[in-house]
Amino acid sequence: MYHIPEGDCLKVLLFSDSHGNVANMADTVRLEQPDQILHLGDLLQDADALSSQFPHIPLVSVPGNCDGRRPDLPEERVLELDGCRILMTHGHIYQVKMGIGAAVRAAREVRADLLLFGHTHQAFCEYENGMWVVNPGSAGSLTQPSYAVLILEAGGAVCYLSKI
Repeated sequence: MYHIPEGDCLKVLLFSDSHGNVANMADTVRLEQPDQILHLGDLLQDADALSSQFPHIPLVSVPGNCDGRRPDLPEERVLELDGCRILMTHGHIYQVKMGIGAAVRAAREVRADLLLFGHTHQAFCEYENGMWVVNPGSAGSLTQPSYAVLILEAGGAVCYLSKI
């Protein structure tokens, strides 16, 4: 399923809900030294600012509910990273504050290996029935800023949460 040469891995930083706190994300990028960054919305201009600071690191984002209507951008993306299929969404379109069932169903419909969402500001990372379900929490939180790390290796994927 994953096409990473043995001994190699792809390190992906996952951020959501930065709400103007680019410094938290930039500090984390310097600490973690990722190969890729995924930003799950709220606020897209933060993702753009981060990308400007680290132009050598690919960054993919989706808009959140605080980003306004963006007909020029998809509200969700199906992304393939080294053979791993990922559904990225902010989560508001699936009402994840009421429960993650609709988002999980959408991820299964597109045969995702990972479901990534934000919106709730509550960090969550679990492997459920063959699929990682991850919410990195809020990178912009004033009380408990957090992020997630996704490691893709030749045998599969591993995710974990960390505090900023």
